[in-house]
Amino acid sequence: MLKADTVKPTLAQVVADRKQEMSPGRRFVEACAEHGLDAAVEYDVTITDSLTSSRRKPRNPARTMLRTVDLSRDPRQFYWHESAPEAGDAPIEGAEVRRELASRFGKSPIPELLTTTAWVQVPPDLWKDPETFETFINYRLIVRLCTAENVTIISGEGGLLNLPGIERMTSPGPFASAILRACNEIEQMGGTADGMIINPVDYYRAMGTGRLMDDLEQNGVFIVRTRLVEPGSAIVGDFGHGAQLFDAGRSVIRFAEAPEGTFTEPGIALKAEIYERVVVNLPTNFFVVSV
Repeated sequence: MLKADTVKPTLAQVVADRKQEMSPGRRFVEACAEHGLDAAVEYDVTITDSLTSSRRKPRNPARTMLRTVDLSRDPRQFYWHESAPEAGDAPIEGAEVRRELASRFGKSPIPELLTTTAWVQVPPDLWKDPETFETFINYRLIVRLCTAENVTIISGEGGLLNLPGIERMTSPGPFASAILRACNEIEQMGGTADGMIINPVDYYRAMGTGRLMDDLEQNGVFIVRTRLVEPGSAIVGDFGHGAQLFDAGRSVIRFAEAPEGTFTEPGIALKAEIYERVVVNLPTNFFVVSV
């Protein structure tokens, strides 16, 4: 039998534990008090995953959809993946029903992680009020970092929208929506459509004209609303088993000089960085659909 202290904590326990920990903002405030504008703090966690939201209405970031591999604690050399059969491949018995039997298996080295960066400009002397400065870091700088992280995961150079092997689906076929058709196709591949990334305009338009969004959520589809998917499209996939987020397990916040064009006027700036990259193990279990 497992000892009590080895059992994975519940979400409620995780939230309670985080409330007892020093927040990223508080750690930086203390460093600033000691080092002034030379302050820099290196964290042994990815700080976009270190704060709980106080919003009554959840707004889920893309990272919450993915299995995260912290490479600092769980180093890897490779990741596995499957791909659709190619023309000329020998027919596989049973693949007419279980399509995945015809898939090709492969492995690739862990790709170089991408740097995700966020900037904020600090109002003059804000650091003289430690409590306000802490909340500015936690709920402005890190929130902006969460948005930049969505770019890395969804629409950046290594994001889901730019990865090979993910098909586009423009027609609903025999279904009322291409979203539902994609959910069916994923199950026909042996997976489960457990997540969708959609532009807010399409989410709220669907809410105003029917029950599709409510039905999807009640059926266990985890929905992320973000501007980073073009209106009129959505990503539907088996996020739980079909993709991973490789994460360096470290972060940095420091005062720094921002690149030209970052702000509208001169001023003291804070920079935050994390390091990560998404990979897709089962590209056949993902679709970019027309909504």
